[in-house]
Amino acid sequence: MNHKNHTPKPDDRSDNVEKLQNMIQDTIENIEAAHETMQFASGEEKQNISEKNKRREEAIEGFRAEIKDEVREQ
Repeated sequence: MNHKNHTPKPDDRSDNVEKLQNMIQDTIENIEAAHETMQFASGEEKQNISEKNKRREEAIEGFRAEIKDEVREQ
């Protein structure tokens, strides 16, 4: 049997802040697109979109907290 050495890749966190900032921007764009969709939505659809946007806003807060942690660790 051929056993190759499978070492895990080193944990490269150097671009985490940039990735998190991109995730925030993408999430903001999703919120804005959802707001536009709400104009044409029924009552229940508007409620679902509103709830989803609330979760998105909570995710953004989490991303920002992670960015603060990353900056502190650098």
